[in-house]
Amino acid sequence: MKKYVLAIAAMAEAGTGVILIAYPPVVVRLLFGLEIEGVGIIMSRLAGIALIGLGVACWPGNSAVQQLYGMLTYSTLAMLYLIRIGIRGAPIGLLLWPGVVAHVILVALLVIARFKDKTSPA
Repeated sequence: MKKYVLAIAAMAEAGTGVILIAYPPVVVRLLFGLEIEGVGIIMSRLAGIALIGLGVACWPGNSAVQQLYGMLTYSTLAMLYLIRIGIRGAPIGLLLWPGVVAHVILVALLVIARFKDKTSPA
């Protein structure tokens, strides 16, 4: 029963994340009855990315591996989205590119950790 409920919750969060990435105004309008634009859309998409990572991390399975995959999913998607924001020519803040670099490093470390765990003797 616990795994079934956890799977439903993980799918719901990840599904909400996908909708937030695809079209944030509809989620914000349905949840809060308000319209968003500009940076609200950017932040809503980052929240959607986080929800997808949460859904991956909470999917029933090997908890340590699932947690790593959840963080890897979040960091990779956040890195790619921040890069997209930076190269589109939109106004960017002082910490955008350092944030991208931090996520690149984190993704690399997570991938190394995953492969190291895979090759370690049991």
